[in-house]
Amino acid sequence: MNPKKPWIYPLLASLTLGLAPFTPEPHIWKQLAAIWHGTFHEWIDWFDLVLHGFPWIWLTAVVMRMLINKSPDKL
Repeated sequence: MNPKKPWIYPLLASLTLGLAPFTPEPHIWKQLAAIWHGTFHEWIDWFDLVLHGFPWIWLTAVVMRMLINKSPDKL
């Protein structure tokens, strides 16, 4: 991983696996809508949510780590 740009791989994963398939809408949005409407019951739905959601969690963790490491309190 590039130490100067640790967010590049999580961003690439989020924009590809995290949003695939792209049409008619990103799959992660469809999964979140199913949770919201209460139609999220099968085990494959949970697997699908983890598969498409993990890149976004990874990206969030990397960005948060970058923000924490650059805080002025760490002087």
